[in-house]
Amino acid sequence: MVGVSDDRQPALRPAYPIRTARLLLRPLTVGDVDALLAYRSRPDVARYVPFEPMTREVVNGRLASSWANTELTAEGQALTLGVEVAGTGDLVGDVVLFWHSREHAGGEIGYVLHPDFGGHGYATEAAHELLRLGFDELGLHRIVARIDERNEASAKLARRLGMRAEARLVDNEMFKGEWSTELDFAMLADEWPAYRGAALR
Repeated sequence: MVGVSDDRQPALRPAYPIRTARLLLRPLTVGDVDALLAYRSRPDVARYVPFEPMTREVVNGRLASSWANTELTAEGQALTLGVEVAGTGDLVGDVVLFWHSREHAGGEIGYVLHPDFGGHGYATEAAHELLRLGFDELGLHRIVARIDERNEASAKLARRLGMRAEARLVDNEMFKGEWSTELDFAMLADEWPAYRGAALR
């Protein structure tokens, strides 16, 4: 649902779980620790994303801090949700929607999927729902995805969503001990209706 904060500005206060065709997006809980560790502790999963392989202590710390947020009421906040397969109850990944700027109505999406559950379109379906939340419910004007160029699967996902490749920033950031080239993808609110009803896999 769309809400308003005390100063009558847009806010996002979803009713959980958020249902898609096959998935439930919901806040992460302490009961998810083992499922989160199953993929967030893996070096191959952490390779091109901005976290190191996580320990149980790190996961518990995130659950008690940044991952505990269940709404977006101010710029600078992030909403991280678990991706659960509705038919099985398996937690197969997590997604995040950042609200970067109130003035410019800008946001960003990110996604992490357990490799054992790849190839089913779960990450695409969950990220598509993040775009809906950002555009239709929070009223964002522009949503971006920033991806390490070597992360080909993530770039393909952004393209499947309909996001436009806007920039290739060569060696723009020292990332985990080496220079990283960044691909920037984006979508505008007036482009979103063409993809809102897409059946994505």
